[in-house]
Amino acid sequence: MKSRKASDIIVRHTEPEAVVIGVSAGGLKALSAILPTLPADYPLPIMIVIHLPPDRNSVVAKLFDDKCALTVREADDKEDILPGYVYFAPPDYHLLIESDRRLSLSSEEPVLFSRPSVDVLFETAADVYGEGLIGIILTGANPDGAAGLKQVVKEGGRALVQRPDQAYASAMPEAALAMSPQAESLTLEQIADELIKAVQV
Repeated sequence: MKSRKASDIIVRHTEPEAVVIGVSAGGLKALSAILPTLPADYPLPIMIVIHLPPDRNSVVAKLFDDKCALTVREADDKEDILPGYVYFAPPDYHLLIESDRRLSLSSEEPVLFSRPSVDVLFETAADVYGEGLIGIILTGANPDGAAGLKQVVKEGGRALVQRPDQAYASAMPEAALAMSPQAESLTLEQIADELIKAVQV
């Protein structure tokens, strides 16, 4: 599948308010091509679900906090969402966005065998941010996130998907594009560029 050209991308007039990212197998490498490129004054909060084994504590937030200009942390329940912060869902907890724009953690049943679930994060974020949301699906080996990205599109948000032919595991981006064919299929470098362009005046 070819990447969309800049001329193919819809011009939006709604200011972006938040970013959500879903990723699984091969996720650390994919995120390493995006998060460290964002400047310290990047204004949007970024919430991320990465599938991790539930029986071990996550060191992912610390790993990225050390290599990124942005503040990166593991999400806490009822925490205010701050601009320019990156929040990772803790292992074995769903990450949700509440209507008052706080983070919420849940131990409800796994969705598509996943907890945290990309779908849960994306669907709750779409309900809150609507047209102001950017949803991103990266490499992964199961279809988690496809339904969530569809909800992002339904609510008027922007959908970016890593090109399946460049993903470590193509199942997740393929499923997302199948359910949201209007999503922009891009390389990791293009996704990083689009995140920066989205906040430029």
